[in-house]
Amino acid sequence: MSWGKRSPAAGRPVVALVVDAVHPWSRGGREIRYHELTRRLAGRAEYHIYTMKWWDGPRVHRAGDVTFHAISPLLSMYHEGRRSLRQSVLFSACCVALLWCRFDILESDHIPHLQVLVLRLVAAVRRKPFIVTWHEVWGQSSWQDYLGQRLGRVAWLVEWLAMRLPDRILAASRQTEEALRAIIGPRVPVIVASNGIDLEAIAAAEPDPALTDLVVVGRLMPHKQVDLLLRAVARLHARGHRVTCRVIGDGPERAALHHLAEDLGIAGAVDFRHDVGPQHEIYALVKAARLFVFPSAREGFGAAALEALACGVPVVTTSAPGNLSQFLVRQSGRGTVCDPTVPALAGAIDAALAAAPRPAGPDAEPAAEAWLAEHGWAAVSERVAQCLEIP
Repeated sequence: MSWGKRSPAAGRPVVALVVDAVHPWSRGGREIRYHELTRRLAGRAEYHIYTMKWWDGPRVHRAGDVTFHAISPLLSMYHEGRRSLRQSVLFSACCVALLWCRFDILESDHIPHLQVLVLRLVAAVRRKPFIVTWHEVWGQSSWQDYLGQRLGRVAWLVEWLAMRLPDRILAASRQTEEALRAIIGPRVPVIVASNGIDLEAIAAAEPDPALTDLVVVGRLMPHKQVDLLLRAVARLHARGHRVTCRVIGDGPERAALHHLAEDLGIAGAVDFRHDVGPQHEIYALVKAARLFVFPSAREGFGAAALEALACGVPVVTTSAPGNLSQFLVRQSGRGTVCDPTVPALAGAIDAALAAAPRPAGPDAEPAAEAWLAEHGWAAVSERVAQCLEIP
């Protein structure tokens, strides 16, 4: 399928990418995804990112070959530990501004869903192709657990409708593709282009000298269930296994997790790192651990777990239905998938530590599994370019 005529500017198509959270001002899996993809594809397409005003100064900000446009003020994405309805509505309403922007291809992240409805209208009026990247499918039961019966039904209706509106969908994992197809059937083409990892940067990173037994990386949100890890650590301590743990990331649960570590009596064994910036620092800290523990209840892909596997560090994760990182761990064989309970997690950690006697180091066996190359940014970028028909 060809999208038709495009702007002749510099011989490259103009891509308008709409996403409310962007790197480096916000850190997370989708932020890293768009940062890596846009800078790699900027030589083949003119990229303009439409987002909230994360930076100081003018509303238009240029970083390398990518131009950022603020279409809304900076709004808090979370309220009382959940995605903010106010932010979702206001940011989505501001997407009307795309009606007057220059682009050949309109691309959007599916979060927070409402903007997909607005952007479908924009694409129709402008007669341009509309592509949406989908990280995970929630479904009605998950929405009702998250928002309650009434609001949950409304949110599910919005998600259900949003799935049907793009011209194409980029699924961030094979499991997300299957979940989408189970709901929308063949009506919208779905192409898998997983989140990627920087294999070269991971290989070049040296382990940090500050060693630890366990490490977890991620935004500190309730569904990441870092509290489950802390309780498992406390359980191991109670058995006389004085394991140490490093928590890398920041988010709404930061204060609560500090208090929990104090209440469990393990504060001295937990190293909270909220200040880590560049990815190479994260890789160094992951390589300084014997085990990567990923107790998240919901992951649309699990890039952090994949990075740990590429670092040569075994991963323990859970079989929670919404945790798609378990499929990466099973594919690798470098880790364990256990029940999402404190006793099961503590037991899996104990057994895995017995098989991983020391952190990865310069002399450690590299994680040379061939399947990891499929998730390198070069391969992922090419799949995205093909979907967008970027020459």
